[in-house]
Amino acid sequence: MIVNKRKICVVTGTRAEYGLLYWTMKRIQDEPNLELQVIATGMHLSPEFGNTYNIIENDGFNIDNKIECLLSSDTGVGISKSVGLGIISFSEAYAQLQPDIVLVLGDRFEIMGAVTAAMICRIPVAHCHGGEATEGLIDEAIRHSLTKMSQIHFACTEEYRNRIIQLGELPSNVYNVGGLGIENINKLDLLDREAFEDSINYKLKENNYLVTFHPVTLDDASAETQFSALIDALDKLDDSLIIFTKPNADNEGRIIIKLIDEYVSKNKNKAVTFTSLGQLRYLSAIPFMTAVVGNSSSGLLEVPSFRIPTVNIGDRQRGRIQGDSVINCDPTETSIKKALDIAKSKEFRDNIKDKVSPYGEINSSEIIIDKLKNISLDGILKKKFYNL
Repeated sequence: MIVNKRKICVVTGTRAEYGLLYWTMKRIQDEPNLELQVIATGMHLSPEFGNTYNIIENDGFNIDNKIECLLSSDTGVGISKSVGLGIISFSEAYAQLQPDIVLVLGDRFEIMGAVTAAMICRIPVAHCHGGEATEGLIDEAIRHSLTKMSQIHFACTEEYRNRIIQLGELPSNVYNVGGLGIENINKLDLLDREAFEDSINYKLKENNYLVTFHPVTLDDASAETQFSALIDALDKLDDSLIIFTKPNADNEGRIIIKLIDEYVSKNKNKAVTFTSLGQLRYLSAIPFMTAVVGNSSSGLLEVPSFRIPTVNIGDRQRGRIQGDSVINCDPTETSIKKALDIAKSKEFRDNIKDKVSPYGEINSSEIIIDKLKNISLDGILKKKFYNL
């Protein structure tokens, strides 16, 4: 008997998002009753951000469509135009691929274009990492909008699942699958110290800091002001190696990239920068770090599993559930320096040795694949508001 495979179209626009989706994509690819389709967009197709679509292909995935929608601009006008270009292009891609379900993750503007087109084209959407709060940037509103345009929801904690239901989503279609990044920690064969040092062509020092700082799109203080405060605090650290990974294509992102490049060029003995470390090198770095520093979601979602301190700066992640290893501080030199001192202290490090991450320890892809295979799509587009 011939079984029609259910076509699952995964849309990815950034290196970080792809890393979280990798194991789910692998399981879809290996599942006899599912067919994987991949659309790469956004930063994946930009030379400035490392042409990371190559990583997807090198991992053995076929990219069915590449959608160019990222303009050479990080202003509000440029990003708004990118969303519009995305809607146009995704509608054409869906007409060609005819997916049964579109699978997306997160809260970025290119995913807004992908999901808007899917909704209008009457294609069910499965959304990962909904229900979360990041009150300091526009991603908060985008994420909740994606929830309302999606029919299937994969949340990473029970509290986030409840928030999705609070938004009116049917509880039977909302699943707590744990943090998708945990599976990389469970399954990847991480590099040892020597192999990691070889991979970045730098020797680690007594203290090492992994730094990722993105613009905070709703803050009054500019990206330049906030990141300069971080640079000033880091510059006062002795016998330290600072490893920068560059920010996403958000408003004012290029200002931060410029400041990183300028700092590294003047401090080659203590700082190095990468457009992207990739999942293997990034996760391999964490056990050797004194702290992971900045305002990336990874500092809250993945780093706590390693029992390594996170110095979380400013409001970008405000509202997100966080573990005991996270130290919050204001985006000022004094506050950041104080947080770095706490992260380095023996008392704090001893205190978090046995702490458990709030995002669990399970392999999310197992649950996601089961639901993608078995959930009924009959009438799923006709959503009713679930009243608490």
